[in-house]
Amino acid sequence: MDNSYWTKKALKTATNYQKATGINCAVIDSSGNSISVRKESPICSQCKLIQTENTGTDVCGNIHLYGIYQAERFGGKYVYFCSLSLMYWVSPIIVDGMVKGGLVCGPVLAYKPEDYLFNGFGKHYKHSELQKRKIRKHISALPHIDPDRVNSLSELLFITASYLSDKNYSIVEQGKTIEQQSEINTYIQYIKTMECNPDQKKEYPIEKERELLNQIIKADIQGARKTLNEILGSVFFSSGNDFEVIKSRILELVVLLSRAALEGGADVEQIFGMNYQYLSKIHSFSKVEELSYWLSTIMVRFTNLVFTLKSVKHTDAIYKAIHFMSDNFEEKITLEDVAAEIYLSSAYFSKIFKEQTGSNFNQYLNKLRIEKSKALLRNSRIPLVDIAGMVGYEDQSYFTKVFKKITGNSPGKYRATRGLVETSNHEIHK
Repeated sequence: MDNSYWTKKALKTATNYQKATGINCAVIDSSGNSISVRKESPICSQCKLIQTENTGTDVCGNIHLYGIYQAERFGGKYVYFCSLSLMYWVSPIIVDGMVKGGLVCGPVLAYKPEDYLFNGFGKHYKHSELQKRKIRKHISALPHIDPDRVNSLSELLFITASYLSDKNYSIVEQGKTIEQQSEINTYIQYIKTMECNPDQKKEYPIEKERELLNQIIKADIQGARKTLNEILGSVFFSSGNDFEVIKSRILELVVLLSRAALEGGADVEQIFGMNYQYLSKIHSFSKVEELSYWLSTIMVRFTNLVFTLKSVKHTDAIYKAIHFMSDNFEEKITLEDVAAEIYLSSAYFSKIFKEQTGSNFNQYLNKLRIEKSKALLRNSRIPLVDIAGMVGYEDQSYFTKVFKKITGNSPGKYRATRGLVETSNHEIHK
């Protein structure tokens, strides 16, 4: 654990935020690891156990790392979902233009507890009956926070994280920068001692670019870091220490890294959005050392987006879509509406939605609406003729057709028979 002044300050700030809001707040580093001494919530402990049993690994750190990346991308704050459909929000702490870590708050329920099982629980992992009972118990203890309050709490966290951001490099970052410069200088010395003519010494190492592309596509971060430092050594040597020339070469390398990430399967919209952010930031650097370290962090981030965070990103996007559908099922909503809400193309959203949920968009929306209509049908005071419109169907006969296809009964028969039985069973299992 980093015992620096910054860490102590961050932990104290997180504690004060938690006391003031009543919401768990933790400190994480730039790799997604918790550096908070606070005991994690029971639901998170249970979730980690289930993840490990199902996948052999704990992905919570990657989920929060993804949140930091998105927060940096979208102006300093981001609300996201974990693999159990629980809601978090995060703000990065930025030091000298680099992400030092972040403050992460949660978990809370985005849905009312009675709606939670249908909307999120059990979609990705297998659970034993004992685990299901434990999850239900922990979920019932979590607060349900409405969207307006979440937005306010996220804004407050952003202000809090901004207070922690300053202009000083940490000892850890200085050490990484020094280490990188040592590797670059070693390669420069190697170039100088090469037995070749001066013109050959100044040739740009195209073969190293190809090597770097392959290493990123294969997620070989250590190899890619070494190759990148060799490319930087060549750039510095051939530039004659002209900082503007070096920046131009660095810009070309950013484009190269993004192309490698895209070839590896990263999301186009996300890579292009990050590219815009990075290319606008490059002019803020005045030292070669800062520029080199910054490029190295970009390489690691793009590689993470290709492999480590790909499934996390999909999970977050799908749960955001499900949350939007749950809040707006009474309205006429389309696949295009939901895709636009989560900043994905409709074709890409349709593809990952089917992969993650096992249903296409219309099938899922119909199941959601029918599930909502069951609760209304159990209330005999609501006229049967009004229920179709209350759950988003403009045509009564179409609602009846969909209801019968999914449940096996007409809405009228469900009200007369199964409604009371389901209510009774629901009460028994509470």
